[in-house]
Amino acid sequence: MGMEVSGIIGLLVLIACIWAIVQTLQSTASTGSKVLWTVLILVLPILGLIIWLLAGPRPVRG
Repeated sequence: MGMEVSGIIGLLVLIACIWAIVQTLQSTASTGSKVLWTVLILVLPILGLIIWLLAGPRPVRG
């Protein structure tokens, strides 16, 4: 059972990372900032997501 649960959690983290990267790329932040946030999310998936949620660029509203 442990393997199935960890697989589901891994899938959820992957989906959250993809969503965060898409939101970052759609934001009004500079290109350098977008690259740094994307690298942070990819290198440190869980910690990067938490930091991104707290301090990351906001998507364009409209």
